[in-house]
Amino acid sequence: MKILVISMAGIGDTILATPLIHELRANYPDARIDAMVLWSGSKDILEGNPHLNNCYQKNLLKHSFLESLPFLFSVRRNAYDVSINTHPQSRRHYRVISRIIGAPIRVSHCYESFGPIDRLLVNRLLPQDYQRHSVELNLDTLKLLDKQPRLSPHSLELFLSSEDEQWADQFLKEQKLGGKKMLGIHAGSGGTKNLALKRWPLDNYVDLVKALRNQQPELSILLFGGPDEDPDNQRIISTVSSSLTIRARTQNLRQAAALMKRCTGFLSVDTALMHLAAAVRAPRQMVIEAPTLNKTNEPYGTRWTLVPNPALGGRNLDYYRYDGAGIKGTPEQLLRLMNTVTVKAVVETIQRELG
Repeated sequence: MKILVISMAGIGDTILATPLIHELRANYPDARIDAMVLWSGSKDILEGNPHLNNCYQKNLLKHSFLESLPFLFSVRRNAYDVSINTHPQSRRHYRVISRIIGAPIRVSHCYESFGPIDRLLVNRLLPQDYQRHSVELNLDTLKLLDKQPRLSPHSLELFLSSEDEQWADQFLKEQKLGGKKMLGIHAGSGGTKNLALKRWPLDNYVDLVKALRNQQPELSILLFGGPDEDPDNQRIISTVSSSLTIRARTQNLRQAAALMKRCTGFLSVDTALMHLAAAVRAPRQMVIEAPTLNKTNEPYGTRWTLVPNPALGGRNLDYYRYDGAGIKGTPEQLLRLMNTVTVKAVVETIQRELG
């Protein structure tokens, strides 16, 4: 048996696929189980996963369809028996990839963007349900293979190396943070489609850090994010004269995860780093509600606290659904929407959680 897990959407979505990967190994102990991902960060997440034989990674967004075909045909030559498009992958491009790979059994969820063409691309379908978590929806695919979950409970899985753990310890030592109370903050988010518009405004993060510096001067603040988020993090640092506001500059997501484990609390909107924090059970996780947050993508398997967005009022699905499109609304409307989460509300949440 040869199985290919296709997780070409966000990095966080790949984290949410790890319980399924473990279940596939439990059900098919002798199978070849591979994964195919879009982002290098997704490959970071799957590095060292003992339930996978191989992980293919290529950013197809940087190449035309014709330029991508040699890579896809090289994967196709493995002659997979089953391919599984994990949840959520609503855009038709992902199902085209599944058809090119050509496994006889091609599994997908049925999204609102589905049409007659999609039913030619994949041949075993599951319903998409906004009232259930993506982890559960992924595990549903086992039923289409006449299998059942063997593991309980399920958890997000990230296999950190001893080098990753040692790096985090060395970072804390160099920054003289040993034994200090530390709040991790991720001010960014994914940038595909218009998902950058779900970010809490940068000015609010600046005001938040200023308020925390005044109220809890002993609190260390670690700013997480990739190289493209350096300008935003540097702006926060430049407006606060404190050696305890530090850029957590990591080489990969595994190092970031190892550092999150050592924080006292972690704050973000729903991003890949939110799921990363959940995977390592980062203590006192706090999430600012954005329109993209719904039951399917909440932090899984861990205790977390929501900072509610009063403008949403439970209408998140009016703004964002798995239909292949971006967040509904103009940039100005979405900026106003995220601005309704006040700095005061976030400060109060942090104070309750960190003491």
